[in-house]
Amino acid sequence: MAFEFNGVEYPTNDNGHLENHEDWSEEMAHAMAAADGIELTEKHWDVMNYLRDAYFQGGGEHPNTRKIVKAMSEKWGEKISQRDVYALFPKDPSKQGGKIAGLPESRRKGGY
Repeated sequence: MAFEFNGVEYPTNDNGHLENHEDWSEEMAHAMAAADGIELTEKHWDVMNYLRDAYFQGGGEHPNTRKIVKAMSEKWGEKISQRDVYALFPKDPSKQGGKIAGLPESRRKGGY
């Protein structure tokens, strides 16, 4: 599979994750999100930046939904729930958010 962006096809796996994370850009993220029916907001970027930091600074960690909820509660200064992050990324905050953030597909099973 491939994702076409600005006239160039970028290789992806069967689930749409970029094969080479270095191909990713913020502009591409907007296009990937639009393809999933998502218009990126500041909160989307907060989640995606957290996922990217955890992955690149944390030795390839893909945070699960519980960790995302905890981190975003701290960042946003309010207690949030899974529902709040699923409202941002309905197909799974970790997996869909990670895909749009240009990360390799997580091999972790389940949300926790």
